Amino acid sequence: MNTNHTKITFPHNAGFSSLQKRNTVLITDENIYALHSKKFKNYQTIVLKAGEQYKIQPTVDNIIEQLIDSGANKTTTLIGVGGGVVTDITGYVASIYMRGINFGFVPTTLLALVDASIGGKNGIDVGPYKNMIGTINQPEFILHDYSFLTTLPKVEWQNGFAEIIKHACIKDASMFNELQSHSVAYYQKKKQLLYVLIEKNAILKTTIVAKDVNENGERKLLNFGHTLGHALENQYCLSHGHAISIGMSFACELSEKIWGFKQTNSVIGLLQQYELPTRMSFDKEKVFNVLKMDKKSEINAIKYILLKKIGKGIITEIDLREIENFLASY
Repeated sequence: MNTNHTKITFPHNAGFSSLQKRNTVLITDENIYALHSKKFKNYQTIVLKAGEQYKIQPTVDNIIEQLIDSGANKTTTLIGVGGGVVTDITGYVASIYMRGINFGFVPTTLLALVDASIGGKNGIDVGPYKNMIGTINQPEFILHDYSFLTTLPKVEWQNGFAEIIKHACIKDASMFNELQSHSVAYYQKKKQLLYVLIEKNAILKTTIVAKDVNENGERKLLNFGHTLGHALENQYCLSHGHAISIGMSFACELSEKIWGFKQTNSVIGLLQQYELPTRMSFDKEKVFNVLKMDKKSEINAIKYILLKKIGKGIITEIDLREIENFLASY
């Protein structure tokens, strides 16, 4: 990642009033627009329907048509103001419109603040396949405006903490211990500690991405819980955090089998402490058929992210037949 062109700022209530209104188009969803309409005053704004089910090519086509109609050109900057769906779509549109225009993000959910807006992965879904089409292209900036968190629904707090727990599992045992001592309600009340936690997670992910932009090595660790999680998410209409939590629980048990991981109960206990699901019933064959199309899969094998211990993730190549057999008995 070219960090000279990507900056993360952490003002508590920065808004985006400093952005140039001329040649700027904001992209948001109907929920954010309804709750924070004053923030969008005097900006050209494209408002999307809310939800993962709209992270698809027809939405992209509609945005591009609106940009053409408004005369957007190579000097236009797109600003995605929203959660992961909005930032993914905005980055993708900016990457392909006129072969690429500048863009930035104002993430509005906890998940987007600590994960989804960071790293340059932009894209859309195809049926049950998450992020099957997309680009790796870095935003010009990511602006953290914590005032958006005041209207965040409960499920979005859960989603965000799923990714925070993921980071702790793969890279930061001390963060894991800190999380064990607290709860969602605690961080909602202790805002300064929440802001510190957000910054810590944003920097953790940024540091990993900066070393491995195209995900040839260490960046793969950020997919802990995502292999099974993505295979479940769209098929069963789960929130991202709930799907990833179930995926992390599965990966812990697989880690036991392959690496002798001894802390599965601690991970599952922490996920449940933050009100996240750790198991569900699902069609094993259908889910495996989506899982084997994961972007980390190769011929007859997949690079699965497992744990040797809390704070130490490991990339493990596993035969797809072994995954299928373990999944069938899960």
